[in-house]
Amino acid sequence: MSQSPSIPASGKHLVAGDWLASGRTFPSVSPADTQEIVGVFPKGGKDEADRAVAAARAAYPAWRRTSRILRAELFDNLAQIVKRETDNLARLMARECGKVVTECRAEVVEGLHMIQYVFGTGRMPMGDVLASEIAEKDAFMRRKPWGVAAVITPWNFPFAVPLWMLGPSLLEGNAVVFKPSEDTPAIGQRLVELFVEAGFPPGTINLVHGDAEAGEALVRNPEVNVVLFTGSYDVGRRIQEISASIPDRIVACEMGSKSAVIVCEDAKLDLAATCALISAFKTSGQRCVSAGRILVHEKIFETFTQKLLALAKRLRIGNPLDAGNFTGPVINQAALDKITGYNALAKKEGAEVLLDGGRLSDSDHARGFFLAPFIYRQRHGSGVRSIREEVFGPHLALIPFTNNDEAVAIYNDTDYGLSLAVITESYRAMRFFREECEYGMGYVNLPCIGAEVHLPFGGVKKSGNGHPSAAGLIEAVTHKTAWTVNHAEEVKMAQGLTTTV
Repeated sequence: MSQSPSIPASGKHLVAGDWLASGRTFPSVSPADTQEIVGVFPKGGKDEADRAVAAARAAYPAWRRTSRILRAELFDNLAQIVKRETDNLARLMARECGKVVTECRAEVVEGLHMIQYVFGTGRMPMGDVLASEIAEKDAFMRRKPWGVAAVITPWNFPFAVPLWMLGPSLLEGNAVVFKPSEDTPAIGQRLVELFVEAGFPPGTINLVHGDAEAGEALVRNPEVNVVLFTGSYDVGRRIQEISASIPDRIVACEMGSKSAVIVCEDAKLDLAATCALISAFKTSGQRCVSAGRILVHEKIFETFTQKLLALAKRLRIGNPLDAGNFTGPVINQAALDKITGYNALAKKEGAEVLLDGGRLSDSDHARGFFLAPFIYRQRHGSGVRSIREEVFGPHLALIPFTNNDEAVAIYNDTDYGLSLAVITESYRAMRFFREECEYGMGYVNLPCIGAEVHLPFGGVKKSGNGHPSAAGLIEAVTHKTAWTVNHAEEVKMAQGLTTTV
């Protein structure tokens, strides 16, 4: 096994400050070279999950009573460590999840930004001072933590997305149990090691490795107050169904999408083609916000298409440790099979194939899950699954529209509503799409990817349940309390109520 000091040769769970092994194990395999084993990790189940939850529950009272500012100071410690480890983290991430190392480094920086945001908010207000109906009363709204949070995260952003959830949860006084994706356990464990080095007390952050068995055990545990999840709709729906029977359980899910870029008649075509390319094929289309659809005004459709195809044909796809590549492999065999299955479905549904991508099998790509872009023209119509369902890969439909009303109808005609980009020079068109499309994040003259940590990250319909990730997550990891103080020597009731004793 190739190793470096930052890569655990044998992973472990972390429970109450102790690193623990378990009998069952699973390997983390590089998607760029399936002969490379990144590490071997323990496969947790109900016992490990329950022990971790119990540890978090035990640590919670003291952590909640710790000064919010002191909790924030630990995030400053963490920020300095992440700065030191940025290059090592990026290389580990590139090996384990297949993203190009430059993109991995950008993700580490995004995670650092979340840490810095959390540190800064430690000295910001945690409530409001409000007017009372009675002059002698002071009224306050204060936020309090829920208790124990389970954080379940995906492989495609194995560093930044966990920090979106771990950061607000821990800052506000919750203790957490973190289950990283079984496809990226090494970067998940390395992140937790950094939390420990930063001085977070034992039990405040616990780590359980494993697959759906470990994740479901966490969700079923009634001692978990909050479940924070990013991943597929099917898993998110399962979490919501299980949690429905647990009193006071809060569930924040950010799930799938069929995001799109709308290219208007007045769009600057070079800008539009660049935005479309990045939106569709960065990370091999494996972002929740990746564009599976480009909606293009029919008057510029042919010109735009030729520009986009010329760019797509030049993409460098290969070793994620080579910074000169645009993108790397898809994550595993199941993903490859799903994507090529949707390519075949598009053809069956009558697509005009413009670029027939498939698996790259030459000597430079033979040991990995490398796919070239698949681009096709498809008319919008009822029953066309390939333009409505999430593919999560380099699979892109170009769909013509005749006017802005039709573009809105096409964009909204899917079960998802996560991300939207509009390429236009018209402020009226921009406002129209802003108001009429169903989405959680919108961009103008930009790709539909590129979140910033101080903005909400979430969607509507099957894309989420209204609790955004990133900075907006404070709404899920705390609850509001009212606190009213009487400064008079008599009782005066609100709404003019008088009481005779």
